[in-house]
Amino acid sequence: MIDNISSLDWDKTDGLIPVIVQDYKTLEVLMLGYMNAEALTKTKAEGKVTFFSRSKNRLWTKGETSSNFLYVKELFVDCDNDTILIKADAVGPTCHTGSRSCFKTGYNQNFIFELENIINDRYENPVEGSYINKMRGKGLNKIAQKVGEEGVETVIAALAESEEEFIGEASDLLFHLLFLLKEKGLSIQDIAKNLEKRHK
Repeated sequence: MIDNISSLDWDKTDGLIPVIVQDYKTLEVLMLGYMNAEALTKTKAEGKVTFFSRSKNRLWTKGETSSNFLYVKELFVDCDNDTILIKADAVGPTCHTGSRSCFKTGYNQNFIFELENIINDRYENPVEGSYINKMRGKGLNKIAQKVGEEGVETVIAALAESEEEFIGEASDLLFHLLFLLKEKGLSIQDIAKNLEKRHK
């Protein structure tokens, strides 16, 4: 986090510092913009990313017309104090074209995180008749049991079935593991952090 705005090297870039915005979960690069000191102050105060628009020649809060705001989760400065990295929670598409990212990067590699978001949404906004809603009604034991069943089916598919069937069973296993994590109040980030700690 930036404690002292004046510590940034504003002179190097004529008062405007480039800002890279990343999705805080998937780390996908969403866009690049520019901030002056006033925009950074507003961003920190309101928790929504505000840029200095060079075309409009004024402060511009991302989402002010579309409501596709970028909510700040973390904010970093690079080693030269002249570039900002913001990890944000993006509401809706970031690009004015309707794309998730201004760089049109593929999103499939991050679909596991998107699937986790879908599961979270089903918890917050239950849909009557949905699979998740039905399984939640059966309780933790049933959800945990389902992970065990899918694990066994994945092993069987790996040893005796086609690649397509193995991928299908592994997908079922991963989905139910994400479901179980949510039921336990955890997320895939908790697992990733633990794996990273083990690796060190």
